[in-house]
Amino acid sequence: MKHSEGRIFTTHTGSLPRPGGLVELLGAVARGEPVDQTVLERLAAASTLEVIRHQAEAGIDIINSGEQSRTSFSTYVTQRMSGFGGSWTRRGHKDQNEFPNIARPRVVQLMRDVPQCTGPLEYQRPDLAEKELDGLVNGANEAGAAHQDLFMSAASPGIIALTMGNAYYADHEEYVMALAEEMRKEYELIAARGVVLQLDCPDLAMERHVAYQDETLEVFQGVVALHIRAINHAIRNIPREQVRLHVCWGNTEGPHHYDVPLEDILPLVYEANVGALVMEMANPRHAHEYKVYRHHPLPEHMLLVAGVIDTKTYVEHPEVVADRLRLAVDAVGGDPSRVMAGTDCGFDTSAGSNRVDKDIVWLKLAAMRQGADLASQSYSWPEA
Repeated sequence: MKHSEGRIFTTHTGSLPRPGGLVELLGAVARGEPVDQTVLERLAAASTLEVIRHQAEAGIDIINSGEQSRTSFSTYVTQRMSGFGGSWTRRGHKDQNEFPNIARPRVVQLMRDVPQCTGPLEYQRPDLAEKELDGLVNGANEAGAAHQDLFMSAASPGIIALTMGNAYYADHEEYVMALAEEMRKEYELIAARGVVLQLDCPDLAMERHVAYQDETLEVFQGVVALHIRAINHAIRNIPREQVRLHVCWGNTEGPHHYDVPLEDILPLVYEANVGALVMEMANPRHAHEYKVYRHHPLPEHMLLVAGVIDTKTYVEHPEVVADRLRLAVDAVGGDPSRVMAGTDCGFDTSAGSNRVDKDIVWLKLAAMRQGADLASQSYSWPEA
């Protein structure tokens, strides 16, 4: 994983808008309906190439595939791993339960029912992960995209366990550790291609107001610690500098007034054996939490990908982006090479859930690049 060099590098969190035709097919896949696999692969490949080109045009340094071939950032694993079936009812977000009128209907109903674990887990479709990696690596070459690095996101064991309920393993710990061992295969596939692995871990923050909304903070912190241990088990064969970890409170419209404070989880997150954290720092609920890094300093071996673009609202002014980056650099001790500019979350975390129109997404990413350039001028950089 490269440090910012000569200027503050830019990246994002993973998911990018998918075209309507692809969304319809992914919805059918998620519901277990038959689809023309050739058409699905063709549309996913074309869309992957398109989002790679858009990232390059916007000036993004560390790019990915936009998760174009996935049904969602977490449920895609049910197409790659056996042991899931049936259905279960997942709890709603506490803030949305309190204000039900804010819930926004999905563009496409991806799954009629969320499955649960009903048998022993086995990662059986590494070919799907390989195909996705081919699309990223070959797409970057075909697009002629200037970039510093490539990254591929993957669901963490914890968020899979809390998204798909457990009806097979003896308890939550046994379930999450089984997931860690099976997801290890996907993580290692990504790393073996020389691509940076990003672990998506909303379970480390969001689940405080979802699965654990009725529990004490101490109970939730115990779950966070367990999930970090599962992550470290799953990535034990991957150099930490090749792994970054994304923590978020959920990319949902709502007041978010039940979000767990960063200071209550950050020391636990630091136990992850990773080289960078990808953190929300732009939205109105968490923009002040750059201060937390002063009280709990970022470990020397970690970089901070600071969320300086919100994924649900206005196109940020480049000066706003620059100000946010300066705060982030100051919070980690003043070294701009340890900071990258990023987004708070993904733009299309479930296919068809677009929080922002796709053309506005590219405007927002371009504004991030412009803001990063402005902030970069505030620092002296070593000669190349």
